[in-house]
Amino acid sequence: MGFEGADPGTVRPGGRTARVRSAVLRAAGDALAEHGFAHLDLADIARRAEVGKTTVYRRWGTVTSLVADLLVDMAEQSLPRTETGSLLGDLKANARLVQRTLADPRQGALFKAVVAAATCDAKTAEALHSFYDIRVKEWAPCVQQAIERGEVPDGTDAHEVIRAVSAPLYYRLLTTGDRLDEAAADQAAEAAAAAARAGAYLRGERGLA
Repeated sequence: MGFEGADPGTVRPGGRTARVRSAVLRAAGDALAEHGFAHLDLADIARRAEVGKTTVYRRWGTVTSLVADLLVDMAEQSLPRTETGSLLGDLKANARLVQRTLADPRQGALFKAVVAAATCDAKTAEALHSFYDIRVKEWAPCVQQAIERGEVPDGTDAHEVIRAVSAPLYYRLLTTGDRLDEAAADQAAEAAAAAARAGAYLRGERGLA
């Protein structure tokens, strides 16, 4: 989960429209990381991106719409899942991607700001939920493959296992200030894998409802 991979400023094909979107989203991400959601201003973002204010207001209209598009862009550019052949290996790969994202000074600050904004803005919350839904669905097949290999019980909720990997890392980011390193990532993956093998994420009466 999390934003893993290409820089949000990467320019994709598509001519001037794509370049403008890329520049504006990069500027929005920088401003969000620096000042938080409450201080975002479309005119300031246009200035940072060296784009006309009219273009930004016409295309996005509101700060909320711009942040939602930023999250769409981040989801689109995230790296695909890694398949190592074992559940623990796959979950460690996932955890380390999340860890690198959250430990990055810019990306960590950006995610803190988006999470904070989502607690008080419904549209931002919806966009954030959609972002994580995309990332969980991307990685869930790793758990399904583990079920097929007999590593974890049939009926294991793959989505809940993937969420369990990231949860301790976000907890550290948002509440403790503890260092986010590879050891923390590996520990989160090992805990999720052990719980999955023990049947903690079974659907139904024996596990998750």
